[in-house]
Amino acid sequence: MGNIFSVNSSCDATASRFLGSIFRRAAYVGKLEINLRHLKTSLEELKCLQNDVKRRVAVAEQQPHMKQLDQVQNWISRVNSLEARVREAVDSSSQQTESLCCGGYCSKSYMSSYKYGTKVAKLLVEVADLKSKGLFPEVAEKLPQPIINERPLEPTVGLDSLLDKVWSHVEDVEVGVLGLYGMGGVGKTTLLTQIHNKFQHTDFDVAIWIVVSKDLRVEAIQNRIGEKIGLRDPTWELKDPDEKADAISSLLSRKKFVLFLDDLWERVDITKIGVPFPDQHNKSKVIFTTRSEDVCGFMGAQQKILVECLPWDKAWDLFQEKTGRDALQIHADIPKLAEAVAAECGGLPLALTTVGRVMSTKKTPQEWNHAIRVLKKASFEFSGMGDQVFPLLKFSYDNFPSDKVRACFLYCALFSEDYDIPKDDLVWYWMCENMLDEHSHPEEARDESYHIIGTLLNVCMLEEGKDGCVKMHDVVRDMALWLACDPKKADDSFLVHTGADLIEAPIARKWKNSKRVSLMANHIKELVETPNSPYLLTLFLRRNHLQKIATGFFNSMSNLLVLDLSSNKDLAQLPVGVSSLVSLHHLNLSNTGIKELPTELKCLERLEYLNFENTPNLYSLPPTLISSFRMLKVLRMVHSGPDSEDQNHFDDEKAMVKELHGLKHLDYLTLDIRSTSCFQNFISCKLLSCCTRLLYLLGYDNHSSSLDISSMGKKHLEQLNIRGYPNLEDVVLDIDWAGGLAGNNLRNAIMRIHNCFHGLQMIMIQYCDNLKDLTQLCFAPNLISVYVLCCSRMETIIDIKKLGGDANVRKEFNLFAKMGHLDVRWLPALKSIYGATLPFPCLSYINVDGCPELKKLPLDSSSAQGGTNLTLRGEQDWWDGLQWDDQLALDTFRPSYICWNVDQYLQT
Repeated sequence: MGNIFSVNSSCDATASRFLGSIFRRAAYVGKLEINLRHLKTSLEELKCLQNDVKRRVAVAEQQPHMKQLDQVQNWISRVNSLEARVREAVDSSSQQTESLCCGGYCSKSYMSSYKYGTKVAKLLVEVADLKSKGLFPEVAEKLPQPIINERPLEPTVGLDSLLDKVWSHVEDVEVGVLGLYGMGGVGKTTLLTQIHNKFQHTDFDVAIWIVVSKDLRVEAIQNRIGEKIGLRDPTWELKDPDEKADAISSLLSRKKFVLFLDDLWERVDITKIGVPFPDQHNKSKVIFTTRSEDVCGFMGAQQKILVECLPWDKAWDLFQEKTGRDALQIHADIPKLAEAVAAECGGLPLALTTVGRVMSTKKTPQEWNHAIRVLKKASFEFSGMGDQVFPLLKFSYDNFPSDKVRACFLYCALFSEDYDIPKDDLVWYWMCENMLDEHSHPEEARDESYHIIGTLLNVCMLEEGKDGCVKMHDVVRDMALWLACDPKKADDSFLVHTGADLIEAPIARKWKNSKRVSLMANHIKELVETPNSPYLLTLFLRRNHLQKIATGFFNSMSNLLVLDLSSNKDLAQLPVGVSSLVSLHHLNLSNTGIKELPTELKCLERLEYLNFENTPNLYSLPPTLISSFRMLKVLRMVHSGPDSEDQNHFDDEKAMVKELHGLKHLDYLTLDIRSTSCFQNFISCKLLSCCTRLLYLLGYDNHSSSLDISSMGKKHLEQLNIRGYPNLEDVVLDIDWAGGLAGNNLRNAIMRIHNCFHGLQMIMIQYCDNLKDLTQLCFAPNLISVYVLCCSRMETIIDIKKLGGDANVRKEFNLFAKMGHLDVRWLPALKSIYGATLPFPCLSYINVDGCPELKKLPLDSSSAQGGTNLTLRGEQDWWDGLQWDDQLALDTFRPSYICWNVDQYLQT
C-alpha cells in the first residue's frame, strides 16, 4: 500500500509541475500587453532617474577636483544598454500583439508569443533592478591634486652647488623645517622654486606653495592651504579659524606633505594654521624663505641656510649676459670699468640684472665712471631689506630719464603684490592724473605711456605679465613703497594697504596728508568715517566687499582725480555728496551691483573716463547724464543693464545713443546695441563708429539678411560680438564686395586690404542660424580670436569659392596670420574652416564641439609651428574621424589633442 501511495503521489507531483509550467507560460502570454505597458512606463521612469543622476554629476563636476564615480558611470552605461534592448523589444511588439487571440489570453503563434513574453518579463525585472540601484547617495568624489605642478623658471647662474647642499638637508630625516634666508633679490625664491620642482621625483603625497606677503594673515594662509588640498567647499567660509585648523590638521596628519612658504616676514605658527609640525614620524617638510635670520630661529628651523650673493666669476658672467658682451667692446676702457661696476653690485643677482641692463646703453667711459661713483656713495639703510638692496634698486630709480617716469613707476606700487596690471589701464590712469605730456589726441598719450612702460621693462623695474599686463617684483615694489610712503623721499605721500585682509579702512587721520590711497583686494564692507583729505588725488577701492559708503564721504576730496570702485559686487549705490568730486577725471564702477547713477554725477564736468561695464543691475540712466560729460574721452558700458527685450529698455538705449552724438572728445567706446533703430542711429555718426573699440550687437528686433559694419572705425574696432540675428546671411566688412571675389573684384579686394579692419582682434558670432560663412573675415587680417557658436547652417568659415577658388589668395590676404584662438561649437552643418591648408604661426588653441561634419582642419605638418605650442580640443569621435593629408600631419598634431569633456567646457 505504501508503494502504491508513493507512486500516486509522485504522479500527482509530476502532473502538478506540468500544469504549473503550462499556467506560467500562459501567464507570460496572457499578461503580455500589460507587461509591455509596464515596461514602457518603467523605462521612462528609469530614463528620468538617469537624467537626474547625470545632472547631479554635471553639478558636482563643476566643483574643483571632482570626478564622477566609476559605479555611476557603469550604471549609466548599463541603462543605455538596457534602453537599447527595451527599445528593440518594443519596436517588435506590434507583430506579437497582433497574433494574440481570445481576449489576449492565447496566441496564434503560441511558442513565439511565449518566448517574447518571457523576454518582456525579464526586461521588466532588469529595469526594476537598475531603478533600485540608481539611488546614489553620492555621484562624484574629490580627486587628488597633482603632487607637483612644475613652476616656470628662467635659466639660473651659480645656484647649482647651493641647490645640492639644500637638497642634502631635504633628504635628511632629522630635518623637518628648513629655512633659507638672505637679502632681498639674492635668489631665494629662485632657489625655492628649484627645490619645489625636484619634489616631482619623490614619494610625497602633496606639495603646497604659498607666497606669504608682509600683511598676510593666518586665515588667508588657511584659505590657500584649504583650496590646495580640496577642503574649500561652500561651507569653508562659515568655519572659524580653529575649525579650519582642525580640518587641515585632520587631512595633513594622514599625508606626507611639503609646505613651501615664500617670503616670510615674521613667525608663522604653522600648528595654529593646522599644519602638523614635521618630525621623523610623519617625514613631512616645511621649507621657507625669509630676509631675516631671526625668523629662521622663530620658525624652529632645524637647518638654516644663508643664500649668499654670487661669487665673482658667476656674478661677472651674469653681468655680461645682461649688459651684452657687444656693449662692453664699444670702447677699450669699458671692460675694466664694467668689472668695477659689477663689483659694486656685490654679487646680488637682482642688482646685477638691473644695473647690467641700465648700463647696456652707456657707450662712453665717462658714463661708466659716473655709475661707479654713484654706486660707491649709496649708504641708505632699509629696514628688513638688507643694507645693500634698496640703494642698488634706487640707483635704477634715480637713473630714470625724468621725474615723469619716476612718478609713473611709483604709481605701479598702488596695485597689489603680484598683481597683473593691464598696460591700457595705466594709460588712462596716468592720462587722467595729468602725469603725461599734454597731447592733442589720446592716441599720443597711449604711445607715450607705452614708451614709459617699455623703459621700466627694459631696466627690470617692471616685469612682463600675461595678456598685455605688467607686474612689479615684490622687492622692487617694497622699494617703491619705501620711497612713496615717506614724503622726505618722494613728492607724493602714499597710503597703501593692499591684499591685507582688512575689514575696516585705516582711520581717517591717516588719510590727511596722503595724495594717493590704495586699499585694493581687502574685505572692507563699509566706509564709515569721512576723512579730511584735501590733497588726495587717487583712491583705489577695487576688489573689496563694499556695500555702503557714508554720506559725505567725498566731501573733502575736491582735488580727487581718480576713483576706482570696481569689482565691488554688493555696492548698489553711490553716496550723497558725490557731486563734491568736481575735479574727478576717472571713475570706474565696473563689475559692481550699482542700480542707478545719481543725477548728482552731472556735476563731474571734468570727467574724462567713465567705466560701468558689467553692471547688470543698472536699469536706467538719468536723462542727459552722459551728454553732461562733455570732456569724456573713454566711455565703457558694454554689458551694462539687464539683457532685456523690453521696449522701455530700447527707448532708453535710443536716448542714450542720441546723447553720445554730443561727445566730441570721445576716443574709446564700448557698448551693447539691442535694437535696429539704435544701430542705424549709431552707425550714422562717424565719430561714434570710429571710436568704438568693443561692439556687442544683439539682434532682438532685427530681421534683415545683411549686417553692414563697413563704416565702423577700421583702425580702432578691437572686438565684435554679434548674437541672435535669425535671418542674417552676411556680415559686411567691405561694402564693395558683391558676394564674391573673382577677376577684377579679386584684384580690387586685394588692393582694398590695406584699408580694412586692421584693429579687429576678436570676433564672436552666436545664434545666427541663416549664416553660412564668414568669408568677409578676410578683411580683418589681424584677428587673434574667432568664436562661432550655435549657427545651425554655418558650412564654412572662409569660403574659398568666394575667393575666386584660388587657395593662393591667402598669400595676398594674409589669412589668419595672427590667429591664436579658434573656437567653433554646435555648428552641425560646418564642413570646413578653409578649403586648403594655412600657415598658423601664432596658433595656440583650437576648440571644436558639436561639429560632426567637420572632417578636416586647414592644417598640415608645417602649420602652427609644427603643433608644438598648440592645444587642440574636441570630442573623441570627432578626432577619430578627422582626415589628414598624410601620416606626418597626424603625428605632428596628435600630441596636441585633448579629449573634450564637461570640465573642459566649463573652464572655457
